[in-house]
Amino acid sequence: MASPEALLICEHCDTVYRRRALVRGDVARCACCDAELERHHALSVNAMLALILTAFIVFVQANMWPIVTLGLNGQHSSTTLWGMIVAMWREQAGVVSVLVAATLFFFPLMKMSLLGWLLWFARAGRRAPGFRQLMVTLHYLGPWTMSEVFVLGALVAIVKAHTYFDVTPDPGIYAYAALTLLITIFAGVDLRQLWDETPEPLA
Repeated sequence: MASPEALLICEHCDTVYRRRALVRGDVARCACCDAELERHHALSVNAMLALILTAFIVFVQANMWPIVTLGLNGQHSSTTLWGMIVAMWREQAGVVSVLVAATLFFFPLMKMSLLGWLLWFARAGRRAPGFRQLMVTLHYLGPWTMSEVFVLGALVAIVKAHTYFDVTPDPGIYAYAALTLLITIFAGVDLRQLWDETPEPLA
């Protein structure tokens, strides 16, 4: 009988397959429901940890630097992400400000922190404390990190606001664009490889 590590089970229809080695660009799909079973891991654990540290640095810069400067009649005003969130809260847009704070700050920060914690132990071939619960949490956090939506919305707003104001994009928006690129790279990484690369600790 094959060992559990040599088998793949479809998460959607429970069909069991024997695992085969994949090369760059290969994606294993279920023959029954066409769901993705596994893909080739182009990034090593060390490379993913380096990406997370880079993303964290860019994230800090994106939240410290102003996003955009608006000018009208010789007067200029710039704001950071948190300045925008506070302004919306004061303008009675509490629900929107909470959603923006959650999806652009707290959820991405939580995701990077959890990934960094898991990868730090994985680079030594060990599972981090709370591994199972944290992997499940990361699965549910995935759809709620919306930096790319913010960047696209900000670019549209800048174009429209240019009709009425002198608009100057500030470093913060470029930092968010870089963060979006890093998040896009990570979106293509199958984090399930951590289950295989970190063996179950012996009881």
